[in-house]
Amino acid sequence: MLNQLFGSEARVKILNIFLTKPEGKYYLRQLARDLDLQVNSVRRELLNLETLGLIIPLISEAKSKEKKYYAVNRDFLLFNEIKSLFIKAQLFSTKEFAEDVQKICTPKLFILTGFFVGNNESKTDVLIVGKVNKEKFTKLIKNLEKSVNREVNYTIMDEKEFVYRQEIFDVFIHNLMENKKIVISDSLTFAK
Repeated sequence: MLNQLFGSEARVKILNIFLTKPEGKYYLRQLARDLDLQVNSVRRELLNLETLGLIIPLISEAKSKEKKYYAVNRDFLLFNEIKSLFIKAQLFSTKEFAEDVQKICTPKLFILTGFFVGNNESKTDVLIVGKVNKEKFTKLIKNLEKSVNREVNYTIMDEKEFVYRQEIFDVFIHNLMENKKIVISDSLTFAK
């Protein structure tokens, strides 16, 4: 979606990393490697974004070598608006992920938590109770990770294990159920 809007997959990937992790500082080759892009493509996009004023260069002297790092310019006039657009695009990706999961299985319980609800302390971001084709699910997770530019932790268990862990007041399950979450589907009475 954003590729069509911004006209370049490389630019979207670069903007995504700077806007979803605005405290970060990145150098050219690191971005090329992490985003699986050509160095010249990254250089061209960084120059465009620097000329625009959204990205600022930083010079760091480490081990007597000068390295040019880049950081997002939080004082850029449209910084908050562009960041908001990328966050909304992530929500769109999350919605697609939830729909795709329900196409490959019918979970008894499907919960999004962790980074989906702004809880960085959560041990998992996705909980699925039910039978899941792990190969297809792993493919969906990898696609989601690419679109949200971060690792997504997930937990899959069968109904019997989930019920048992609830009955023994398992800390992991208790914390998950008591904290903020988005319930996508729930056919278990214990999950409420």
